[in-house]
Amino acid sequence: MRKTVFRRLTALAFILAVIQMGGADLNPPGRNAYALGDQDGLDVPYVPTPENVVEKMLDMAEVNGEDLVYDLGCGDGRIVIAAAKERGARGIGIDLDRWRIMESIENARTAQVTDRVRFMQQDLFETDLGDATVVTLYLLPSVNLELRPKLFRELRPGTRIVSHDFDMGDWAPDQVAEVDGSTVYFWVMPANVSGAWEWTMPDQAGSGRCVLKMDQEYQYAAGTLHEGSSKTPLRDVRITGRTLSFTVDQKVNGKVVPMYYEGIVDDSSIEGFVKANDGSLSEPMAWKAQRDPSTRTPIDRPADVEM
Repeated sequence: MRKTVFRRLTALAFILAVIQMGGADLNPPGRNAYALGDQDGLDVPYVPTPENVVEKMLDMAEVNGEDLVYDLGCGDGRIVIAAAKERGARGIGIDLDRWRIMESIENARTAQVTDRVRFMQQDLFETDLGDATVVTLYLLPSVNLELRPKLFRELRPGTRIVSHDFDMGDWAPDQVAEVDGSTVYFWVMPANVSGAWEWTMPDQAGSGRCVLKMDQEYQYAAGTLHEGSSKTPLRDVRITGRTLSFTVDQKVNGKVVPMYYEGIVDDSSIEGFVKANDGSLSEPMAWKAQRDPSTRTPIDRPADVEM
């Protein structure tokens, strides 16, 4: 395998040299533009992800034709190529090594997916990840930890993250799988629900001003509901991407009942529904809460990175 890869890279290098000598444009109009530059400064050695692990990573992330997959440290491009060829997704591969970028371009041409993928030789820490719906990684533990604040800063809630072999420190994964000696870690980027949220309950549900105070770390949160002088802890708090749900005991028509809340978080608002788990209300009611922006706090800890 190593000899085969070496021969391919040697051939690619020769072709590149011939084209450059002839003055040809490596990025003709209508094709993806790829930055091929200096390959110094590599932080992670190239070790390809086995094909069965690639499949598991794409399965765990449930990659489909609506996704844009960013592979950070793309190597020979196999992850984004598989995402495009087998799942119909679009993909972007990022790597500092120009030889890997060249190989990725050639592999994409062979797989006939150049219309759905592109590869760029650049620093992943300087890459804007805001458009990604899936991010795949096979880096190193220290690089994952250094990357973590960027992921929380740039990725939208609901973005799926999959890492081959290395975790994210104290950010616990949502799922873990073993594949022939390899470990695959999976996370969903959680919405930030920290701070104080306020709404008014409708008359039939007890009415009155409600203030929800939430503390959060990563995808885990706890909170209390304040109604007048009463303070009630939340139960079964769940954050899955942009969706927040919880149960809390409240008075409805003069009796205390478990109320289930679920809503979609959109920065300073949550909009969804509330219903009585015991059937006290005939049907779910609309729920909309607003956050005091001054109460919002970061949900990721500073990573302890060994440099």
